[in-house]
Amino acid sequence: MSHCWQKTLISETSTIKQALEIINSEALRVAVVVDHNQKLLGMVTDGDIRRGLLNDLLLTDSVAKVMNLNPITALQYTSKEQLVRLMDQKQILSVPLLNRDGQVVGLETLHSALSKEKYRNPVFIMAGGFGTRLRPLTDNCPKPMLKIGDKPILETVIRSFIKAGFSDFYISTHYMPEQIHQHFGDGSDLGVSISYVHEEMPLGTGGALGLLPEDMPRDLPLIMINGDVLTKVDFQRLLSFHLENDADATMCVREYDYQIPYGVINGDGNRITSMVEKPIQRFFVNAGIYVLSPRIIHSVEKNQKIDMPTLLESHMEERQKVLMFPIHEYWLDIGRMDDFKQAQIDIHTLGLD
Repeated sequence: MSHCWQKTLISETSTIKQALEIINSEALRVAVVVDHNQKLLGMVTDGDIRRGLLNDLLLTDSVAKVMNLNPITALQYTSKEQLVRLMDQKQILSVPLLNRDGQVVGLETLHSALSKEKYRNPVFIMAGGFGTRLRPLTDNCPKPMLKIGDKPILETVIRSFIKAGFSDFYISTHYMPEQIHQHFGDGSDLGVSISYVHEEMPLGTGGALGLLPEDMPRDLPLIMINGDVLTKVDFQRLLSFHLENDADATMCVREYDYQIPYGVINGDGNRITSMVEKPIQRFFVNAGIYVLSPRIIHSVEKNQKIDMPTLLESHMEERQKVLMFPIHEYWLDIGRMDDFKQAQIDIHTLGLD
């Protein structure tokens, strides 16, 4: 997503000339018309203005007279893959991104969506767990090295980041680290850099941050992910969200539904006030993917044992800049045997193998 999309926003009281100036001065080549609450009203392209002028409109007329009132839009967390498909189908070059209230929160262009940006941001993969719930498969193999399709889970995770433009990887190990080292080495076979940090004893889900080397890029946010997660989340959009919101930490969350298998009764004393048959409760759950700014990373001391919730809660109290990023793309935490079997089915239809 373009970082200068805000410059394309204009009000419906703006003139056609003002819209034309934006179109000519900004690389995005469109003007996005919004109301005072930043809700989308329409879009204007060079073609819209030309047609208006041919119909005897003046440059001093309101942009509302030429704007497209029903532009193609997408929700803000739509993946680049889906956006490219949408723009190709509709033969358009840009799509405004809206939140669920209809407010414009971004603008994706076909050029930007197709570009292969390169990121210096480190990717830190947690691969030290015992995988006890997947025994006996993990008796002689660390869980991230179990094969899904024809590749270890960890290789699929790394390749998904490479595809998104990331090349600087750090892997945290503990259980049977030699198998991971032997398979990936320094990453040169994959055309990337891979370094390792080893937990002599389990340090919790956040403690390995304190083991990261001093020569790691320390001025950039880091993406952290559990080594047993298969996902098609758009890492580029996740990183953009984190940066645009000046977040200390961004946690990916997944909506989880739980249906109570009974009728729920509410009462006041012995009087029933309402009855709900088998209600569904919805929660956001931790998806095991984070973006962490340097202030979070530097706050973890070497060999400090700490879990991510505890670490993030301590920073929530400081700046209230710990945010959540709902993911709607495919996501599977391979924690149980049923998950492992499901991953074997899913891998061939996801484009991750």
